[in-house]
Amino acid sequence: MEAQMKTRKKIAIAALAALIAAPALSGCATDAQRASQNLSKAADQFEVERRVVFFNGITDTYLLSIEGRCSIQETGNQLEVTCRLGPDEYKKHYLGLSDNVSYFVEQQDPIDVSVYHYRVIFKPETIIPDIDVEAGKQ
Repeated sequence: MEAQMKTRKKIAIAALAALIAAPALSGCATDAQRASQNLSKAADQFEVERRVVFFNGITDTYLLSIEGRCSIQETGNQLEVTCRLGPDEYKKHYLGLSDNVSYFVEQQDPIDVSVYHYRVIFKPETIIPDIDVEAGKQ
């Protein structure tokens, strides 16, 4: 019984050490990894001009091309492409992927991202709820 308690204590200490070490180890990204993460964040903030091309791998034909400030999200056999058209204008496209339909994404222009800093983006509209008030006649 006592040996079992010591083993559990050792496991708990090892788990705690792993939890403490994880953030420190994740901060050791290479310059390429940091730049890639910052480029992805910039694209998700609609700061990057992209061209997304869907093609049939068997017939070598292009099926669709989407260009603009677009964010992409792959969810299984589907790609969601959300593009910003103006300050409050967006379009979202859903495209199915299969064994013969694939896509590539090209960044149109280079953008400046830091390899020395990471980005944290706070959106007040997601923190403060949007409350609709309806008042009845009294």
